Amino acid sequence: MNPEDIGHKYDRLAGWWQARHRDSDYGVAQLLRALAFCRDGGSALDVGCGAGGRLVGLLQQRGFGVTGIDVSAEMVRLARLEHPQHDFVQHDIGTWESERRFDLVFAWDSIFHLPLAMQQPVVSKLCGLLAPQGVLMYTFGDAHGEHTDVWRGDTFHYSSIGIDGNLRLLLDSGLKVVHLEMDQFPQNHVCVIATRL
Repeated sequence: MNPEDIGHKYDRLAGWWQARHRDSDYGVAQLLRALAFCRDGGSALDVGCGAGGRLVGLLQQRGFGVTGIDVSAEMVRLARLEHPQHDFVQHDIGTWESERRFDLVFAWDSIFHLPLAMQQPVVSKLCGLLAPQGVLMYTFGDAHGEHTDVWRGDTFHYSSIGIDGNLRLLLDSGLKVVHLEMDQFPQNHVCVIATRL
C-alpha cells in the first residue's frame, strides 16, 4: 500500500484516534523505558506521530523538542493544534530527508504499514538519523512477511522483516540492542530499543 493511501485512511480516523489516545497509557511504559537511556532535554523524532497526544506530551515534560512526521494531513493538523511549540510535517518517512540528527527516534505502530521492500531501507534510515549515543525505539510484527487486516471498517496493510531480520539490521547499523519485548502477548507485537554505540 502506498503512503498516500495510508494517509487518507488515517485522515478519516484522526478525530477518533485523538479522542481515544490523548490520555491513554498505550506505549507510555515503552517510551519511558527508552527515555531511561536518554538524557533529558534532547531532540526527538516521532515517526508516524499521529495527532500528538500522550507521547509528545511526555517528551515535552522531559524537555525534548519534538519533530513529528506523519503521512496523514489531518493527523498533522491536529498535532500542530495540540502541540504548537513543536514541529510537525506531513511526509512519507521513505522519502523524507533531514540533515538533523536526533537524540531519540521512535516509531510507535507506524512503520509496520510500509511495504515489505521498504522495511530495511526505512529502519536503516532511522538508525542513520540518530545522534551519537542516540536511542531508537520502534514496534514491528514478530514474523517475516506481509498481510492485510480489517480495522475500524477498513483494510490495512502490514509487513515486517521479523525479529531476526530487525536485530541483524540494527547490529549491522552499528547499534546495540538494549531491550526487546513482546509487549502485548499473545499478539505478535514487538518493541525494540537500541542505542548508537
